[in-house]
Amino acid sequence: MARKTENTFSSGPENGFDAREDRPATRAALKEWLALQSALCLSPVRAIECIEAAAGDPALALKLSRSAGPSASELEAWVELLAKQEIRVLPVTSLAYPMSLRVISDPPALLFLRGQWPDWQKPAVAIVGARAATRYGLEIANELARKLSAAGVVVVSGLARGIDAAAHRGALEVGSTWAVLGCGPDQMYPREHHELARNIVAAGTVLTELPLGRPPAAPHFPLRNRIISGLVKAVVVVEARLRSGSLITARHALNQGREVMVVPGAINSPTSEGTNALLRDGARPVLGVEDILEALGEFESTDKSTQASIAQIDTPLPKDDQSIRILQALHHESLDRDSLQRALDISSRELSLRLVQLELTGWISSGRDGRLGLARARAMVAQSTMGRGES
Repeated sequence: MARKTENTFSSGPENGFDAREDRPATRAALKEWLALQSALCLSPVRAIECIEAAAGDPALALKLSRSAGPSASELEAWVELLAKQEIRVLPVTSLAYPMSLRVISDPPALLFLRGQWPDWQKPAVAIVGARAATRYGLEIANELARKLSAAGVVVVSGLARGIDAAAHRGALEVGSTWAVLGCGPDQMYPREHHELARNIVAAGTVLTELPLGRPPAAPHFPLRNRIISGLVKAVVVVEARLRSGSLITARHALNQGREVMVVPGAINSPTSEGTNALLRDGARPVLGVEDILEALGEFESTDKSTQASIAQIDTPLPKDDQSIRILQALHHESLDRDSLQRALDISSRELSLRLVQLELTGWISSGRDGRLGLARARAMVAQSTMGRGES
Protein backbone atom coordinates (compact mmCIF):
# COMPACT_ATOMS: atom_id res chain seq x y z
CA MET A 1 0.00 0.00 0.00
CA ALA A 2 1.30 3.42 -0.88
CA ARG A 3 1.89 6.36 1.40
CA LYS A 4 -0.86 8.95 1.86
CA THR A 5 -0.07 12.49 0.77
CA GLU A 6 -3.34 14.35 0.39
CA ASN A 7 -6.09 12.42 2.15
CA THR A 8 -6.50 13.11 5.83
CA PHE A 9 -6.91 10.22 8.26
CA SER A 10 -9.16 9.91 11.26
CA SER A 11 -5.98 9.40 13.29
CA GLY A 12 -5.03 13.04 13.57
CA PRO A 13 -5.59 16.63 12.45
CA GLU A 14 -4.12 17.64 9.14
CA ASN A 15 -1.70 20.12 10.73
CA GLY A 16 -0.43 17.76 13.42
CA PHE A 17 -1.13 17.63 17.13
CA ASP A 18 -0.96 20.36 19.73
CA ALA A 19 -0.93 18.57 23.08
CA ARG A 20 -2.51 21.61 24.74
CA GLU A 21 -5.74 20.80 22.93
CA ASP A 22 -7.89 18.80 25.34
CA ARG A 23 -10.49 17.28 23.01
CA PRO A 24 -10.76 13.58 23.97
CA ALA A 25 -10.62 12.26 20.40
CA THR A 26 -7.55 14.32 19.54
CA ARG A 27 -5.83 13.37 22.77
CA ALA A 28 -6.55 9.67 22.20
CA ALA A 29 -5.20 9.82 18.64
CA LEU A 30 -2.06 11.60 19.84
CA LYS A 31 -1.44 8.84 22.39
CA GLU A 32 -1.78 6.20 19.67
CA TRP A 33 0.88 7.90 17.59
CA LEU A 34 3.17 8.33 20.60
CA ALA A 35 2.82 4.63 21.43
CA LEU A 36 3.68 3.60 17.88
CA GLN A 37 6.70 5.88 17.66
CA SER A 38 7.97 4.76 21.06
CA ALA A 39 7.93 1.15 19.87
CA LEU A 40 9.33 1.63 16.36
CA CYS A 41 11.37 4.85 16.35
CA LEU A 42 14.57 2.93 15.60
CA SER A 43 12.91 1.00 12.78
CA PRO A 44 11.40 3.66 10.49
CA VAL A 45 10.99 1.35 7.50
CA ARG A 46 9.05 -1.16 9.59
CA ALA A 47 6.96 1.65 11.07
CA ILE A 48 5.98 2.94 7.63
CA GLU A 49 5.17 -0.58 6.43
CA CYS A 50 2.82 -1.06 9.37
CA ILE A 51 1.22 2.37 8.92
CA GLU A 52 0.59 1.64 5.25
CA ALA A 53 -0.83 -1.81 6.03
CA ALA A 54 -3.09 -0.21 8.64
CA ALA A 55 -4.26 2.53 6.24
CA GLY A 56 -2.86 5.21 8.53
CA ASP A 57 -4.35 3.92 11.80
CA PRO A 58 -1.52 4.10 14.39
CA ALA A 59 -3.22 1.78 16.89
CA LEU A 60 -3.65 -0.92 14.27
CA ALA A 61 -0.12 -0.30 12.99
CA LEU A 62 1.26 -0.93 16.49
CA LYS A 63 -0.76 -4.14 16.69
CA LEU A 64 0.53 -5.30 13.30
CA SER A 65 4.10 -4.60 14.38
CA ARG A 66 3.71 -7.03 17.30
CA SER A 67 5.64 -4.58 19.44
CA ALA A 68 4.86 -3.59 22.99
CA GLY A 69 3.86 0.02 23.55
CA PRO A 70 4.22 2.14 26.67
CA SER A 71 1.75 2.05 29.53
CA ALA A 72 -1.31 4.29 29.72
CA SER A 73 0.25 6.24 32.57
CA GLU A 74 3.42 6.85 30.55
CA LEU A 75 1.40 8.10 27.59
CA GLU A 76 -0.59 10.46 29.80
CA ALA A 77 2.62 11.84 31.31
CA TRP A 78 4.09 12.35 27.83
CA VAL A 79 1.07 14.29 26.63
CA GLU A 80 1.30 16.55 29.68
CA LEU A 81 5.02 17.15 29.06
CA LEU A 82 4.44 17.88 25.37
CA ALA A 83 1.82 20.45 26.35
CA LYS A 84 4.04 22.01 29.00
CA GLN A 85 7.01 22.36 26.66
CA GLU A 86 4.83 23.39 23.68
CA ILE A 87 6.11 20.57 21.49
CA ARG A 88 3.99 19.87 18.42
CA VAL A 89 3.67 16.38 16.96
CA LEU A 90 3.48 15.80 13.21
CA PRO A 91 2.59 12.31 11.87
CA VAL A 92 3.56 11.17 8.41
CA THR A 93 -0.13 11.04 7.45
CA SER A 94 -0.54 14.78 8.00
CA LEU A 95 -0.97 17.23 5.15
CA ALA A 96 1.59 19.44 6.88
CA TYR A 97 4.29 16.75 6.81
CA PRO A 98 7.21 17.82 4.56
CA MET A 99 7.03 16.27 1.10
CA SER A 100 10.83 16.11 0.89
CA LEU A 101 10.84 13.63 3.79
CA ARG A 102 7.70 11.78 2.76
CA VAL A 103 9.28 10.52 -0.46
CA ILE A 104 12.52 9.11 0.99
CA SER A 105 12.69 5.36 1.55
CA ASP A 106 12.57 5.59 5.35
CA PRO A 107 10.63 8.71 6.42
CA PRO A 108 10.09 9.30 10.13
CA ALA A 109 6.63 8.13 11.17
CA LEU A 110 6.42 11.04 13.60
CA LEU A 111 8.18 14.37 14.03
CA PHE A 112 8.39 16.35 17.26
CA LEU A 113 8.81 20.10 16.70
CA ARG A 114 9.67 22.98 19.01
CA GLY A 115 9.71 26.61 17.99
CA GLN A 116 8.29 28.26 14.90
CA TRP A 117 6.19 26.31 12.43
CA PRO A 118 8.53 25.53 9.50
CA ASP A 119 7.86 26.63 5.96
CA TRP A 120 8.80 23.34 4.31
CA GLN A 121 8.54 24.94 0.86
CA LYS A 122 11.53 27.23 1.42
CA PRO A 123 14.83 26.16 -0.16
CA ALA A 124 17.01 24.48 2.45
CA VAL A 125 20.69 23.55 2.63
CA ALA A 126 22.45 21.46 5.27
CA ILE A 127 25.83 22.51 6.60
CA VAL A 128 27.57 19.75 8.55
CA GLY A 129 31.09 18.87 9.53
CA ALA A 130 33.63 18.05 12.20
CA ARG A 131 32.93 18.49 15.89
CA ALA A 132 36.61 19.20 16.56
CA ALA A 133 36.76 21.77 13.79
CA THR A 134 39.58 24.18 13.05
CA ARG A 135 39.16 27.92 13.34
CA TYR A 136 39.12 28.07 9.55
CA GLY A 137 36.27 25.56 9.37
CA LEU A 138 34.22 27.35 12.01
CA GLU A 139 34.62 30.70 10.27
CA ILE A 140 33.68 29.28 6.86
CA ALA A 141 30.63 27.45 8.23
CA ASN A 142 29.44 30.60 9.99
CA GLU A 143 29.99 32.78 6.93
CA LEU A 144 28.25 30.40 4.50
CA ALA A 145 25.28 29.99 6.83
CA ARG A 146 24.94 33.74 7.37
CA LYS A 147 25.00 34.47 3.64
CA LEU A 148 22.60 31.63 2.80
CA SER A 149 20.18 32.82 5.45
CA ALA A 150 20.41 36.37 4.11
CA ALA A 151 19.51 34.98 0.68
CA GLY A 152 16.35 33.37 2.07
CA VAL A 153 17.72 29.82 2.31
CA VAL A 154 17.02 27.78 5.45
CA VAL A 155 20.19 26.35 7.01
CA VAL A 156 19.76 22.88 8.51
CA SER A 157 22.19 21.11 10.80
CA GLY A 158 22.44 18.76 13.77
CA LEU A 159 23.17 21.08 16.74
CA ALA A 160 26.46 19.26 17.39
CA ARG A 161 29.66 20.89 18.52
CA GLY A 162 31.91 22.48 15.94
CA ILE A 163 30.67 23.04 12.40
CA ASP A 164 26.97 22.41 13.21
CA ALA A 165 26.90 25.02 15.96
CA ALA A 166 28.82 27.52 13.85
CA ALA A 167 26.31 27.09 11.02
CA HIS A 168 23.32 27.55 13.31
CA ARG A 169 24.83 30.68 14.86
CA GLY A 170 25.66 32.17 11.47
CA ALA A 171 22.12 31.61 10.20
CA LEU A 172 20.61 33.11 13.35
CA GLU A 173 22.51 36.35 12.81
CA VAL A 174 20.18 37.25 9.95
CA GLY A 175 17.39 34.69 9.89
CA SER A 176 16.31 31.29 11.14
CA THR A 177 17.59 27.72 11.11
CA TRP A 178 16.35 24.17 11.68
CA ALA A 179 18.17 21.84 14.08
CA VAL A 180 17.65 18.08 13.98
CA LEU A 181 18.37 16.26 17.24
CA GLY A 182 19.75 12.80 17.93
CA CYS A 183 17.75 12.60 21.16
CA GLY A 184 14.22 13.23 22.40
CA PRO A 185 12.68 16.71 22.09
CA ASP A 186 12.95 17.23 25.85
CA GLN A 187 16.65 16.36 25.91
CA MET A 188 19.69 18.39 24.95
CA TYR A 189 23.00 17.18 23.56
CA PRO A 190 25.53 18.56 24.00
CA ARG A 191 24.43 20.17 27.25
CA GLU A 192 26.32 23.40 26.58
CA HIS A 193 24.00 24.10 23.64
CA HIS A 194 20.94 24.84 25.76
CA GLU A 195 21.18 28.57 25.02
CA LEU A 196 21.77 27.97 21.31
CA ALA A 197 18.73 25.69 21.21
CA ARG A 198 16.62 28.37 22.92
CA ASN A 199 17.72 30.88 20.30
CA ILE A 200 16.81 28.46 17.52
CA VAL A 201 13.38 27.82 19.06
CA ALA A 202 12.79 31.58 19.20
CA ALA A 203 13.58 32.11 15.51
CA GLY A 204 13.48 28.67 13.88
CA THR A 205 12.72 25.05 14.64
CA VAL A 206 14.21 22.20 16.66
CA LEU A 207 12.93 18.79 15.55
CA THR A 208 13.47 15.09 16.12
CA GLU A 209 11.77 11.78 15.49
CA LEU A 210 12.89 10.34 18.83
CA PRO A 211 10.32 10.14 21.63
CA LEU A 212 10.38 12.02 24.91
CA GLY A 213 13.05 10.93 27.33
CA ARG A 214 15.33 9.33 24.73
CA PRO A 215 18.92 10.27 25.54
CA PRO A 216 21.59 10.70 22.84
CA ALA A 217 22.95 7.31 21.75
CA ALA A 218 25.12 6.02 18.92
CA PRO A 219 22.26 4.43 16.89
CA HIS A 220 20.33 7.71 16.91
CA PHE A 221 22.78 9.83 14.94
CA PRO A 222 22.73 8.00 11.58
CA LEU A 223 18.92 8.18 11.79
CA ARG A 224 19.13 11.90 12.53
CA ASN A 225 21.51 12.41 9.61
CA ARG A 226 19.09 10.98 7.04
CA ILE A 227 16.47 13.51 8.24
CA ILE A 228 18.98 16.36 7.82
CA SER A 229 19.73 15.33 4.24
CA GLY A 230 16.10 14.53 3.53
CA LEU A 231 14.94 18.04 4.38
CA VAL A 232 17.32 19.81 2.01
CA LYS A 233 18.30 20.20 -1.63
CA ALA A 234 22.04 20.11 -0.95
CA VAL A 235 24.41 19.05 1.82
CA VAL A 236 27.56 21.11 2.34
CA VAL A 237 30.36 19.39 4.27
CA VAL A 238 32.86 21.67 6.00
CA GLU A 239 35.76 19.61 7.43
CA ALA A 240 35.35 15.92 8.18
CA ARG A 241 37.66 13.10 9.14
CA LEU A 242 37.60 9.85 7.20
CA ARG A 243 35.29 8.21 9.77
CA SER A 244 33.14 11.27 10.37
CA GLY A 245 29.38 11.17 10.86
CA SER A 246 29.21 13.94 8.28
CA LEU A 247 30.18 11.40 5.65
CA ILE A 248 27.14 9.34 6.70
CA THR A 249 25.01 12.41 6.03
CA ALA A 250 26.69 12.75 2.63
CA ARG A 251 25.92 9.11 1.79
CA HIS A 252 22.29 9.61 2.81
CA ALA A 253 22.18 12.69 0.59
CA LEU A 254 23.49 10.78 -2.42
CA ASN A 255 21.01 7.95 -1.85
CA GLN A 256 18.18 10.51 -1.63
CA GLY A 257 19.21 12.30 -4.81
CA ARG A 258 20.54 15.41 -3.06
CA GLU A 259 23.60 17.40 -4.12
CA VAL A 260 26.74 16.85 -2.04
CA MET A 261 29.06 19.86 -1.87
CA VAL A 262 32.37 20.24 -0.08
CA VAL A 263 34.55 23.06 1.20
CA PRO A 264 38.13 22.10 0.25
CA GLY A 265 40.68 21.80 3.02
CA ALA A 266 44.41 21.47 3.50
CA ILE A 267 45.71 18.12 2.22
CA ASN A 268 47.80 17.62 5.37
CA SER A 269 44.97 18.30 7.81
CA PRO A 270 43.24 15.30 9.48
CA THR A 271 39.99 17.28 9.60
CA SER A 272 40.05 17.58 5.81
CA GLU A 273 40.73 13.92 4.96
CA GLY A 274 37.03 13.09 4.63
CA THR A 275 36.06 16.22 2.74
CA ASN A 276 38.96 15.94 0.32
CA ALA A 277 38.05 12.29 -0.27
CA LEU A 278 34.55 13.42 -1.22
CA LEU A 279 36.03 15.91 -3.67
CA ARG A 280 38.21 13.18 -5.16
CA ASP A 281 35.10 11.05 -5.62
CA GLY A 282 33.29 13.77 -7.53
CA ALA A 283 31.57 16.01 -4.96
CA ARG A 284 31.04 19.59 -6.03
CA PRO A 285 33.51 22.09 -4.50
CA VAL A 286 32.32 25.17 -2.61
CA LEU A 287 34.58 28.21 -3.01
CA GLY A 288 31.91 30.66 -1.91
CA VAL A 289 28.20 30.96 -1.21
CA GLU A 290 27.64 31.63 -4.91
CA ASP A 291 28.47 27.99 -5.67
CA ILE A 292 25.72 26.81 -3.32
CA LEU A 293 23.16 29.25 -4.67
CA GLU A 294 24.05 28.17 -8.20
CA ALA A 295 23.45 24.54 -7.26
CA LEU A 296 20.08 25.44 -5.77
CA GLY A 297 19.22 27.26 -8.97
CA GLU A 298 19.71 24.03 -10.87
CA PHE A 299 17.03 22.37 -8.75
CA GLU A 300 14.54 25.18 -9.17
CA SER A 301 13.62 26.71 -12.52
CA THR A 302 15.25 30.08 -12.96
CA ASP A 303 13.11 32.98 -14.11
CA LYS A 304 14.66 32.99 -17.58
CA SER A 305 14.37 29.27 -18.21
CA THR A 306 10.83 29.25 -16.88
CA GLN A 307 9.75 32.07 -19.16
CA ALA A 308 11.37 30.33 -22.13
CA SER A 309 9.67 27.02 -21.38
CA ILE A 310 6.28 28.63 -20.89
CA ALA A 311 6.65 30.44 -24.19
CA GLN A 312 7.10 27.09 -25.94
CA ILE A 313 4.01 25.44 -24.45
CA ASP A 314 1.50 24.21 -26.95
CA THR A 315 -0.09 21.59 -24.71
CA PRO A 316 -2.54 22.77 -22.04
CA LEU A 317 -2.09 21.87 -18.39
CA PRO A 318 -3.82 18.54 -17.64
CA LYS A 319 -7.19 18.96 -15.95
CA ASP A 320 -7.61 15.63 -14.17
CA ASP A 321 -6.64 15.56 -10.50
CA GLN A 322 -4.27 12.58 -10.68
CA SER A 323 -2.14 14.14 -13.42
CA ILE A 324 -2.00 17.40 -11.48
CA ARG A 325 -0.84 15.48 -8.38
CA ILE A 326 1.92 13.82 -10.40
CA LEU A 327 3.12 17.21 -11.63
CA GLN A 328 2.93 18.60 -8.10
CA ALA A 329 5.14 15.79 -6.77
CA LEU A 330 7.68 16.16 -9.56
CA HIS A 331 7.77 19.94 -9.16
CA HIS A 332 10.12 19.58 -6.18
CA GLU A 333 12.46 16.87 -7.43
CA SER A 334 12.79 13.95 -9.80
CA LEU A 335 11.52 10.64 -8.42
CA ASP A 336 11.75 7.01 -9.35
CA ARG A 337 8.50 5.27 -10.20
CA ASP A 338 8.15 3.45 -6.84
CA SER A 339 8.72 6.60 -4.80
CA LEU A 340 6.19 8.49 -6.91
CA GLN A 341 3.58 5.77 -6.43
CA ARG A 342 4.16 5.76 -2.65
CA ALA A 343 3.88 9.54 -2.50
CA LEU A 344 0.63 9.66 -4.47
CA ASP A 345 -1.13 6.55 -3.15
CA ILE A 346 -2.51 5.42 -6.50
CA SER A 347 -2.50 2.03 -8.14
CA SER A 348 0.35 0.95 -10.39
CA ARG A 349 -2.05 0.63 -13.32
CA GLU A 350 -3.44 4.15 -12.91
CA LEU A 351 0.02 5.62 -12.45
CA SER A 352 1.23 3.92 -15.64
CA LEU A 353 -1.72 5.31 -17.58
CA ARG A 354 -1.14 8.86 -16.35
CA LEU A 355 2.61 8.71 -16.95
CA VAL A 356 2.14 7.58 -20.53
CA GLN A 357 -0.29 10.46 -21.16
CA LEU A 358 2.04 13.00 -19.56
CA GLU A 359 5.06 11.74 -21.48
CA LEU A 360 3.19 11.77 -24.80
CA THR A 361 2.12 15.37 -24.21
CA GLY A 362 5.64 16.41 -23.23
CA TRP A 363 5.00 17.26 -19.58
CA ILE A 364 7.38 14.74 -18.04
CA SER A 365 10.47 12.87 -19.15
CA SER A 366 12.52 9.95 -17.85
CA GLY A 367 16.25 10.23 -17.22
CA ARG A 368 18.90 7.61 -17.87
CA ASP A 369 18.61 6.47 -14.24
CA GLY A 370 14.86 5.92 -14.66
CA ARG A 371 13.89 8.87 -12.48
CA LEU A 372 10.97 10.95 -13.66
CA GLY A 373 11.00 14.73 -13.81
CA LEU A 374 9.16 17.68 -15.29
CA ALA A 375 10.08 18.34 -18.89
CA ARG A 376 8.84 21.93 -18.96
CA ALA A 377 6.82 24.72 -17.32
CA ARG A 378 7.71 23.92 -13.72
CA ALA A 379 6.73 27.41 -12.56
CA MET A 380 3.40 27.22 -14.34
CA VAL A 381 2.62 23.91 -12.66
CA ALA A 382 3.55 25.37 -9.29
CA GLN A 383 1.42 28.48 -9.72
CA SER A 384 -1.52 26.49 -11.02
CA THR A 385 -1.51 23.62 -8.55
CA MET A 386 0.47 24.21 -5.38
CA GLY A 387 -2.47 25.96 -3.77
CA ARG A 388 -4.59 22.84 -3.86
CA GLY A 389 -3.49 21.49 -0.54
CA GLU A 390 -0.09 19.94 -1.23
CA SER A 391 2.32 19.99 1.68
